[in-house]
Amino acid sequence: MSRLLALGLLASCTLCSCDAIDSGRPGSAVEFPKPDRPISGLGATEFSTETARDNRGEAETVMTLAGISPGMSVADIGAGEGYYTVRLAERVGTEGRVLAQDIDREAIGRLGQRVERERFDNVSIKLGAPDDPRLPTDSFDRIFLVHMYHEVEEPYAFLWRLWPAVREDGQVIVVDVDRPTDQHGIDPLLLSCEFERVGFELMAFKNAPELAGYYAQFKRAATRPEPSEIEPCQGSSGGAGDAAP
Repeated sequence: MSRLLALGLLASCTLCSCDAIDSGRPGSAVEFPKPDRPISGLGATEFSTETARDNRGEAETVMTLAGISPGMSVADIGAGEGYYTVRLAERVGTEGRVLAQDIDREAIGRLGQRVERERFDNVSIKLGAPDDPRLPTDSFDRIFLVHMYHEVEEPYAFLWRLWPAVREDGQVIVVDVDRPTDQHGIDPLLLSCEFERVGFELMAFKNAPELAGYYAQFKRAATRPEPSEIEPCQGSSGGAGDAAP
């Protein structure tokens, strides 16, 4: 009986690509390596008060560094309450567009109400998945990951699936904090390593107190590896890893 049960479970997983029995990972991520570091739990959808962030000049600094201009198409991943979403919408103007994405259904609902209330007709909203941002291919000049990347449970699957959404001359913008990944931050060397392993190249890096952290800017490399070819970066138990090549 136990042999039949084991065979049945194996057949079930083979046929439906179910979650790995012993890992608890989503079936859509098991072909990718697991990160060799802790993952932060989901934080508040509001990183700080919008007034405090504006007083530091946060959004203006990031948008200027990223070269955001009218007519651009941008994505705000982990949009939360929409601090960047609405400011990006104002910057890209009526000829541009902003896609706001989050995996928190309640946050997406509140953001939808805000977008409707403040009449941002150039903003659309999408529910993402922990291992897939679910972005349309070849669609964005800039993709923003602000104070959220350390919470991504499957970073290699997530970044690999984000890669096709970046236009050939587009960029991915990361704002985060230099501290262990289980303390809502990530070592910049580890960040760069993980991006590079899935087919991105670091273009710019800046420590910026007004961002409560640092700014990093990536572009697509010429190719991305197959999932089976990705080698995970080495991270310490605290998360600030030996981003070994």
